[in-house]
Amino acid sequence: MRKQFAVLGLGNFGGTLVEEFSNLDVEVLAVDKDEEVVDKYVNKATYVVQANVIDENALKALGISNVDYAIISFGNDIENSVLATLLLKEMGIKQVWVKAANIYHQKVLEKIGADRVIHPERDMAKRIAHHLNSETIIDYIEISPDYSLVEIVATNKLHKKSLFDLDARAKYGCNIIGIKRGRKMIISPSAHELIYKDDKLIVIGHNQCLTRLEKEGV
Repeated sequence: MRKQFAVLGLGNFGGTLVEEFSNLDVEVLAVDKDEEVVDKYVNKATYVVQANVIDENALKALGISNVDYAIISFGNDIENSVLATLLLKEMGIKQVWVKAANIYHQKVLEKIGADRVIHPERDMAKRIAHHLNSETIIDYIEISPDYSLVEIVATNKLHKKSLFDLDARAKYGCNIIGIKRGRKMIISPSAHELIYKDDKLIVIGHNQCLTRLEKEGV
């Protein structure tokens, strides 16, 4: 059964989500209180509705309780963001993801049951900082405060070495879960898989271990 999504708030973040869901041919309900904003997405979402997203009756009328994921994306309106989160959790929606304006907003959202708190600007800033500061890291995704997933470019040092030779788990405490080679993606590569210069290694691990791998291993 296909997943169903609702996006509440059609600013830059929410609007982009709706457009991407549309490109993926995913069923999405888009909601905003501003009629002009709603009009922009008439041809981009499965359903587009002008409604007050903190009106319980309005949300029920939309059938929002049927969606699998609800994304609340008006992060700068902290009060309404919190109220909408409470309403959606009380209505039994399985996954409520919420864009946060700051760390204090995040703490409140976590207290009231948000399933995931999103910091688009912070997360992108971290990815850019890691990319610019490193010769080999080309992407960085924080999984938790201590663990991350990174995409590292293999240098001449690793050319024609196998994953067994690198032995990233034993030497550095992290795992190589994939290799990108041009347009080819190798998922869960075997220990005998050879690495070639300019391969992109998808690595997951503790941040300190990843730093060691970047500095010493690749």
